[in-house]
Amino acid sequence: MTDASSSRTKRGMVRHRLRNVPALSILVALVAVLFDQVSKQWAVSHLSDGHVDHVIWTLQFNLSFNSGMAFGQAQDWGPVIAVAATVIIVGFVLTLRRTDSRLSVLAVGLIIGGALGNLVDRLFRNEAWLRGRVVDFIDFQWFPIFNVADICINVGGALLVVSYLRSSSTVEAT
Repeated sequence: MTDASSSRTKRGMVRHRLRNVPALSILVALVAVLFDQVSKQWAVSHLSDGHVDHVIWTLQFNLSFNSGMAFGQAQDWGPVIAVAATVIIVGFVLTLRRTDSRLSVLAVGLIIGGALGNLVDRLFRNEAWLRGRVVDFIDFQWFPIFNVADICINVGGALLVVSYLRSSSTVEAT
């Protein structure tokens, strides 16, 4: 095989692989949103009477609503947070074609899914548009209460850092 045909084959393989990147990230995001919304619906339907379900050690399910952002900061800033989340989601979607790392694809899908899960709450869990409160229910009692979307965002962020570090070390090695 000549260098030119080898180069064309490699480019073709990369193009083929990259065509599936957005689809895989979007699939991960949709699964994350689905799991998040189903778990929140369970929490609202089973914990709305005020009782707390003890799970193990300090873990309990305790229904809470957050009109702010992480750790209860910026209460009642829902519209601003929703717009910021939308910009972040669009930014991540636009970067999908520039990655060839499966780890990055998974990470971005988790981040998009988590952000969308909480955005859905802000859009639809109140009578006023963008004034909804995010459903939180996972409570360790020594850490702020959170939800599945928050887990997806944090795990996705950590995976994105690992992916970056792995790609940086690969570049340095060459």
